[in-house]
Amino acid sequence: MPRYTVHVRGEWLAVPCLSSTNTIEWLGKEAVRRYMKNKPDNGGFASLEEVKFYMRRCKGLGLLDLDDTVGDALEDNEFVEVVIEGDIMSPDFIPSQPEGVHLYSKYREPEQYISLDGNSLTTEDLVNLGKGLYKIKLTPEAEAKVKQSREVIERIVKEQTVVYGITTGFGKFARTVIPNSNLRELQVNLVRSHSAGVGKPLTPERSRMLLALRINVLAKGYSGISLETLEQVIEAFNASCLPYIPEKGTVGASGDLAPLSHLALGLIGEGKMWSPKSGWADAKYVLEAHGLKPITLKPKEGLALINGTQMITSLGCEAVERAGAIARQADIIAALTLEVLKGTTRAFDTDIHAVRPHRGQAEVAFRFRSLLDSDHHPSEIAESHRFCDRVQDAYTMRCCPQVKTDFYIHFVGIFFCISVKNMNLMVFAEREETISGGNFHGEYPAKALDYLAIGVHELAAISERRIERLCNPSLSELPAFLVTEGGLNSGFMIAHCTAAALVSENKALCHPSSVDSLSTSAATEDHVSMGGWAARKALRVIEHVEQVLAIELLAACQGIEFLRPLRTTTPLEKVYDLVRSVVRPWIKDRFMAPDIEAAHRLLVEQKVWDVAKPYIEKYRREHIPESRPISPTAFSLGSLRMSADDSHDHRHQNEL
Repeated sequence: MPRYTVHVRGEWLAVPCLSSTNTIEWLGKEAVRRYMKNKPDNGGFASLEEVKFYMRRCKGLGLLDLDDTVGDALEDNEFVEVVIEGDIMSPDFIPSQPEGVHLYSKYREPEQYISLDGNSLTTEDLVNLGKGLYKIKLTPEAEAKVKQSREVIERIVKEQTVVYGITTGFGKFARTVIPNSNLRELQVNLVRSHSAGVGKPLTPERSRMLLALRINVLAKGYSGISLETLEQVIEAFNASCLPYIPEKGTVGASGDLAPLSHLALGLIGEGKMWSPKSGWADAKYVLEAHGLKPITLKPKEGLALINGTQMITSLGCEAVERAGAIARQADIIAALTLEVLKGTTRAFDTDIHAVRPHRGQAEVAFRFRSLLDSDHHPSEIAESHRFCDRVQDAYTMRCCPQVKTDFYIHFVGIFFCISVKNMNLMVFAEREETISGGNFHGEYPAKALDYLAIGVHELAAISERRIERLCNPSLSELPAFLVTEGGLNSGFMIAHCTAAALVSENKALCHPSSVDSLSTSAATEDHVSMGGWAARKALRVIEHVEQVLAIELLAACQGIEFLRPLRTTTPLEKVYDLVRSVVRPWIKDRFMAPDIEAAHRLLVEQKVWDVAKPYIEKYRREHIPESRPISPTAFSLGSLRMSADDSHDHRHQNEL
């Protein structure tokens, strides 16, 4: 017998259907009838006949024809919604799809797996898991470790040993011994009471990252979780059943308790859950729709699921990856701006950067040379001002290698390779012992993320100043605000204001959250990291940086229009062509926000880097064979061996 899960005014109802020839209208009326039956006042309706409604799928919000049969229009156990005519949706209503989840209309269940052992997961792996590119399975070694640590917990329970979090309460109640008959209830109560977060739910991508990272930590075999329960968690991940996880509520010690509790709450079949198949619904219905059962927690397993810094770390890994992507592309955009403003590449000379042997600085200077070298990539724009009287450029162009943030990003990346490994209470199977420590504390990932935010912010700060130079005719020798018929048209005037506003907002967001601490849990947890806010604001800073650079990219391409028919270097012409494939030249004023969003999307998807990278790497092979790009695990603060690069650009021949 087919069954459908129907949403009516905030409630979910399971409606069995005796015949597949019943209509969609019948299904809606039956759902409304059951809704009215459960309400003391019939839901405010005098009779079922007066209720007017339409129906839509929860996935994709597609409208359903009331005359179609359920057999023709719906899959078994599909999630649908009854929308009552005249109802006004509350602004607090949980939508059928999370923000940005339109991307999941193309969701396809992955076929490839990543094997987790608790030690080998990289930040790139985690981001790809968040994108839904892989499923998860455990290595045999991880399975063995999980089994061994669980045996220690079973022995403790059997012998009725007093151990924190297993046979006692939590926090201030650590001295309260719990009888064996209540140990399972203890774990469920822990999850329920700690599910106290607020705010918007994490996006599906971030929820998947959080869940994947928690699985990775549990795979290390120090938590005491049973293999059976861990396999149920993995099945939920592989089905993309993602609990409702509010983004606010963690202080970053003892771990990210509130968000991880919401994660666990969905896995035990309570609260809300989302999947590409169902949209938002009660967790028990979503699990059932995927053939899964809610987890029944055993002793210690609630604590195992919620104690760790996976909220901080998963968001931090996304921040590291996105910061690296925008930092690379910032070099390309800055090079394009330098070309439009008729700058020189002499400041990127190899010997200059060998004197200050900083690998990140040298790499940025190399990228500029690879994109602007007139001997390698002839530029008509560069040739047009070869003998001008300018001797040097402003700092916003000349000092890009010194200001750029590659070092900061990769320094933080190393921290996150380490900080994915944390939890409490630790179970050491080889010693047959449990030890309560402090690995759940999020202090150093919090500090690393504060550091990252400060470093990557400078990309926007220096970009905004270059936008000013592009828009200011006294600095650019281009039309004011990059538009003809100024006055009638305002051009990039307010786009620059937007960039300035974002940079100013970033200044406040860069205030370190990790310098703050508030005592919690009756002074038991008397020093905390505030790492959750460090992670969330780092991502906000990075998004603002992406948006500012998107504006600069548009402005630089618009500047090219005023230098035609002259052409820039081949790689930068390819970048220009990419931008023009999504944004047309600015002839007269038009709605600008969609253009900024289109350019922002190019940067988020790393398409600007994809276009320029082949030219950068070819230049590397031809000019510096022994060099390699900076990587998260390969950098040095000591001396940097560099080969001489004899491709000195001849722009501004009279530069001192």
